[in-house]
Amino acid sequence: MLVRKDYFDPFVELHREIDRLFEDFMEPFKRSNVHFPRVDIYETEKEVVIEAELPGMRKEDVKITIEDGVLNIKGERKFNREDKSKNYKIIERVEGSFERSFALPDYVDVEKISAKFTDGILKIELPKKEEKQKKVIDIKVE
Repeated sequence: MLVRKDYFDPFVELHREIDRLFEDFMEPFKRSNVHFPRVDIYETEKEVVIEAELPGMRKEDVKITIEDGVLNIKGERKFNREDKSKNYKIIERVEGSFERSFALPDYVDVEKISAKFTDGILKIELPKKEEKQKKVIDIKVE
């Protein structure tokens, strides 16, 4: 009698184990009220710009600090769901606190950083330091 062995069995089991590990890792984030706003970061000739998506928030809900070369964005989103007349069927909007941190490049002038909050987008402008003019000296060859 010939026994058929499926050569993919070990890989299927490995795939299941990896899925289980990721589920275990993500579980605390699913249960908590912590979310991480999505950001775009781009650089122009004169500045680095961070744009964070913060729908439903106000500028008073956000705090931006710099400490030891790290830019921190903190905030908290709150919804009033105490109204008992509303019979929620689905709640997908996340509420709770968040924090994002970004290491700043050494060429950013931290004294001139500015931020604007418009239509749920936080735009942080990080100007680059002015480069010193390079002085060129001609050397006469004899």
